Amino acid sequence: MPRTLHAETVLGQSLFQKISNCRVLMVGAGGIGCELLKNLAMSGFRQIELVDLDTIDLSNLNRQFLFQKQHIMKSKAEVARESALKFNPNINIIAHHANIKSPHFNVEWFKSFDIVMNALDNLDARRHVNMMCLVADVPLIESGTEGYLGQVTVIKKDETECYDCQPKPVRRTYPVCTIRSTPSQPIHCIVWAKSYLFSQLFGLPEDDDDERLEAEMTQENVKEIENLKKETQALKQIREAMGTTDYPQKVFKKVFTDDINRLLSMEDMWLNRKPPVALKYEEIEKLVTEGNSQLNYTENSNTLKDQRVWSLAENFVVFLDSVRRLSEKLMTEQANNPNASLSFDKDDPDSLDFVTATSNLRSYIFGIEPKSQFKVKEMAGNIIPAIATTNAIIAGMIVMQSFKILNEKLNECKTTFLDGSRRPQIFLSESLNPPNPECRVCNNTHVILKVNTKKATLRDFLDKVIHGQDDDMDIGEVTVEEGGRIIYDVEYDDNLDVTFEQLQITDGKLVSVKPDDTDEQNSSIFAISHRDFETPDTWFQVDGKPFAARNKTSVAKSSDYNSNSSFDNNSSSIQKRKLEESEVDTFEGLSRKRPATDEEILVEDDDIMVTDNGTQKLIVID
Repeated sequence: MPRTLHAETVLGQSLFQKISNCRVLMVGAGGIGCELLKNLAMSGFRQIELVDLDTIDLSNLNRQFLFQKQHIMKSKAEVARESALKFNPNINIIAHHANIKSPHFNVEWFKSFDIVMNALDNLDARRHVNMMCLVADVPLIESGTEGYLGQVTVIKKDETECYDCQPKPVRRTYPVCTIRSTPSQPIHCIVWAKSYLFSQLFGLPEDDDDERLEAEMTQENVKEIENLKKETQALKQIREAMGTTDYPQKVFKKVFTDDINRLLSMEDMWLNRKPPVALKYEEIEKLVTEGNSQLNYTENSNTLKDQRVWSLAENFVVFLDSVRRLSEKLMTEQANNPNASLSFDKDDPDSLDFVTATSNLRSYIFGIEPKSQFKVKEMAGNIIPAIATTNAIIAGMIVMQSFKILNEKLNECKTTFLDGSRRPQIFLSESLNPPNPECRVCNNTHVILKVNTKKATLRDFLDKVIHGQDDDMDIGEVTVEEGGRIIYDVEYDDNLDVTFEQLQITDGKLVSVKPDDTDEQNSSIFAISHRDFETPDTWFQVDGKPFAARNKTSVAKSSDYNSNSSFDNNSSSIQKRKLEESEVDTFEGLSRKRPATDEEILVEDDDIMVTDNGTQKLIVID
């Protein structure tokens, strides 16, 4: 009996055939990804490509069932492929151990798939895949989980809202003065230990630390800011003693005694809040000697070490020991590389011991509840709680949504929410929302720009693609951006004669062009795809129609022009005629147009050549 007989019987032959022929891109092979890949393999999907940058860690094994202990440190994508093929060896799975933002995963590659399924765990990658699917016009199934919560939705260009249509929560930041002077929550102490003290002692101290302090300066905290600057300088001097036997003791007295006493000297700061209590090294050392706490923090408890809150003496011992271990590690690396430094890693025992003990000692000083190492790791590493059952449910819902898409029943797709705490009704669903008219992503025009990045300059792009692509539009001045950096605007033209390659605008990059007379919702997004054209002097080919939404009165008659057009700027026989007054764009909404000239406005008739490329909108620009 065929392995897929049951699936074919349940789904019907027509849908099952579509599933068999469907090319699926799956991004992410973590908690959701492992469950999803298994579901795809068992449901009849035969052509799957999988992309994941990560390697397998010990902490993954409790919920990512495609991995086992012998797979630790191996590629998630490659091991997931091997494991999934055991469920169904008759399918084709291509695994990429790579970043989905890599240049070779360009728009044309995305266009080769029928469905894209996200199983990601970070905002940046989700936004990238969302944008690429919009440009490629491929349906995207977006998903996510957190503890007992989960969500699945479908994104389709021009029909549903995209991932960026709704604002997303941003990572919370804390004022420097709060972190360093007046912490009131455990997270304040953890951020101080991880981002400030660790980098000052073992990493690359923030060069802009003084600038950030200056930015928060007010008339009331001038003295506080000056004291914080002095603390940083004193810490840099103490770092020079690294490697000596009393180095951990010097660091302890500096940050937990001297700095706290300096804060206490600013009496006005503590009029309306509880003052801190400085720690004394000798007193805690005596507690350690009497209680033999060198062993207490690893033994004498039925609770796992990382889930037990350490005592003051235990934190003291761990702090001194972790400073010594990290110092030795740093000096060993600097022996080979004088510029070597350490960075916090939540999975590094030495780093985690340091941040746990340091943050807890600071919590004792300010009367804040200390935390276990388990909780510190979660908070310092920004770890989102993951539950295997939630991942499995969401993965199943993703596949169910894909069946509806393949059956061309997008109207039946829903945004579905899972809340395991709402029993017995743990699912909530709502209809897919239309695109948000204020969205800065999906309301832009998306086009594919095939370009010889080695030869084409920014000036060529502006002259031939932006200003030269239609005579019926006055685009006016524009701003060109890539990856958050401004490449060109009316006041910044340094890059005009620089090639795309030299500007690092290469295969897979997205370039935004915004006319200066509009808001960002009317930008055009160009997906860059490098091409070495066979035709000499051909540098551009545009798949789509930039600024289509801004199209005004057509210069050419409808019989002379459609969107499937070629523009040849090297034509040997050019006939020019003067524009009629009625053909000049006089749209009053434009606040800025091209500079006026004394020359007659001319249009090149031979620039417009109708081509027949089916439904594809293609503009070839030489």
